[in-house]
Amino acid sequence: MEQLRHDLDAIFNAGIMSHAQWAVVVRALGSGERLYERNGEKLMMPASNLKIVTMAAAAKSMGWDARFTTTLETAAPIDGGVLRGDLYVRGGGDPTINTRGSRGAAVFTEWASALSEAGIRKVDGRIIGDDNLFDDEGIGAGWAWDYLQYGYAAPVGALQYNEDVAELVVTPGPAAGTPAVVTLSPGSGLTVSNKASTAAAGTPETVDYRRLLDRPVLEVFGVVPLPPPADPAGAQVRTVGRQVAVINPTVYFVESLKNGLAARGIEVTGDAVDIDDLPTPASPPDRRTIVRSESPPLREIGSVMMKVSQNLYADTLLKALGAVNGTGTVTAGRDAVIAALRDWKIDERSLVMADGSGLSRYNYVTADLIAALLERTYTDPRLRDPFMATFAVAGKEGTVATRLRKTRAEGNARLKTGSISNMRALSGYVQTRDGETLAFSIIANDFIIPAATVNWITDLAVETLANFTRHPRHH
Repeated sequence: MEQLRHDLDAIFNAGIMSHAQWAVVVRALGSGERLYERNGEKLMMPASNLKIVTMAAAAKSMGWDARFTTTLETAAPIDGGVLRGDLYVRGGGDPTINTRGSRGAAVFTEWASALSEAGIRKVDGRIIGDDNLFDDEGIGAGWAWDYLQYGYAAPVGALQYNEDVAELVVTPGPAAGTPAVVTLSPGSGLTVSNKASTAAAGTPETVDYRRLLDRPVLEVFGVVPLPPPADPAGAQVRTVGRQVAVINPTVYFVESLKNGLAARGIEVTGDAVDIDDLPTPASPPDRRTIVRSESPPLREIGSVMMKVSQNLYADTLLKALGAVNGTGTVTAGRDAVIAALRDWKIDERSLVMADGSGLSRYNYVTADLIAALLERTYTDPRLRDPFMATFAVAGKEGTVATRLRKTRAEGNARLKTGSISNMRALSGYVQTRDGETLAFSIIANDFIIPAATVNWITDLAVETLANFTRHPRHH
């Protein structure tokens, strides 16, 4: 024990981090013993380590088999193969109608078939997105204006298509010096201002983009190179793909659905609209359901969210937690999280929660709270295995696929990363040489050295935990 503390102190006292702040807690899960602690009670910015809190509360309150439901509904009559009125799509917050496993395409195909079976070959009306389960605050409190265009800051809604990101594609023009060719998938709500140009073959590609603050314009700039001259057919044309956060998730969903139905042989004559833009929509009791689609269960959604650190999934779960109690808002979701902490007898003053994903710099948490949550979920037989299965495995997958390779932690440590500017975190579970399971939380704030160095120091600490034994003479 003394040796472990000595080793970890040596790691965390590194002079290179003298400007910064560490918060570290290590607990032995069999005995509940605290093996190491440094600033465990200090409130720290967690970044995506906050997803551990969101995931644990969602699993406890909703259950691992919880699913999100989306329905197609109408109040209009069907006459001669034509729906004489509007088609409503009512969202339950399902974040999985996207390209992962081609689920989005499969759902649209299922809906086109259901419409056909209901005798509808054409919709003589609009597609209306009913997103009223959640509020319309798509962007989290404290999200920074200068990254709102990026896919990781996509807004949340009760209707979500392709993780609320549109595809931006930039290809070279006919010759160096000519404008690049820029396309953005429909429904994003953004107008493109193309300032990108074509550069000579061999020039480094520098494409980037930003959203103007005063109007919904996406400015695309930088250069994209021509293919090498040895490639006359242009087979190696440099196509640059980027993900752009859409403005209104509901509009993006209904536009995409309208196009998806058209591609599957069902014409829609009217516009694709957000229900909030209509003066008198048909209320849900007046509508009949044509088809109902269920998302995969929470255990699968949670795995994607945690392993690749999917922000939209986490922010969706926070609002879904609120919706369980009647209001799909961040405030109601936070109340549900606090209720779960009270139930677990964890001090709620150890958490300041602004969103579900950890993207906001308004979030604060103690390493002690993270370690306590890891312990409570581990000791609850209903939560333990599915919860641990959501974490990425060191050296194998997700956000830690390339970390801790060729160490005792590889294939052993189950980890959740966290990263925003000047902040890194790593929390999870690791087995020692004795096969004892430890829960730990390591959070670094306020550093100005390269983040890769902070990750290296953190990984050294996890490797030290994996090498720990209570019986040194036996090894």
